[in-house]
Amino acid sequence: MLNKLSESIYYLSNQDDRERPALGLVCGEKHSLIIDAGNSTQHAKEFLLEIQNLNVPPVKYVVITHAHWDHFLGMNEFDASVIVNSQTNELMKEWQSFSYDDRSLQKYVSQDLMNVKCAEIIKDDIPNRNDFKLNSPNIIFEKTITIDLGNKVCLLEQVKSTHADDSTIVYVPDEKVIFLGDCAYGTTTNSLFHFKQALLLPMIEDIQKFDAKMSLLGHESIYDSDEMNLYWQELTAANQAVKSKSLEDAKENFVAEIKREPNDNELFFIQAFVNDQIINS
Repeated sequence: MLNKLSESIYYLSNQDDRERPALGLVCGEKHSLIIDAGNSTQHAKEFLLEIQNLNVPPVKYVVITHAHWDHFLGMNEFDASVIVNSQTNELMKEWQSFSYDDRSLQKYVSQDLMNVKCAEIIKDDIPNRNDFKLNSPNIIFEKTITIDLGNKVCLLEQVKSTHADDSTIVYVPDEKVIFLGDCAYGTTTNSLFHFKQALLLPMIEDIQKFDAKMSLLGHESIYDSDEMNLYWQELTAANQAVKSKSLEDAKENFVAEIKREPNDNELFFIQAFVNDQIINS
């Protein structure tokens, strides 16, 4: 069931147990725009069925927020122009070259080109896989592009990100709603989850220039401005405390600077920043 944010903005909630991110829908007077295409053809079909129950203009555009499989493998199901930034376009080319039969999937998993969960979901949720080929995007932009849906404008911009270098956000100015995809999350390198310290503050600056009352993150629910500001504050406080590969030093720094013990979220972030120090050492 779609969640309604306003008369023109809806979203389908994430499903963590099925590796499904939240999918967005913005409706203008003439056209509608979708944010992210889902992790499979089945995910996309379920989203489209929900949209059919609404009295909204036809979907003309699908924006892919970044080139991680769970955000684009459903794109073939949409009779619409797929929009990506140029970096996302280059990263998706590998997936366009893939075959999706069982033998090929096993090969990609063994070569670390695809994780086991991805292969399992493809097997379960993409039928007729022997003939499946991922389509190419239709509209490729550099840095930023504006899409007019008819009395409803969407601003698309590639931003700095601690999650993926090709991250795109979608901002709806008149509603003050921003779709962040996964850009505000960390990432995993060599089995270590980490936030990229060097990109944290530039990312926050990129995102906070948009006046957003509501933010939708790819694998969570809607955040209002107070909740989003708290998220940034906790990330920033944890980041400031980490100056080396020592978790204990970071905890001590946090207490010395903030004058209290870190909460559970901040402890998680501190460990992630320590992991970044380890990875970059």
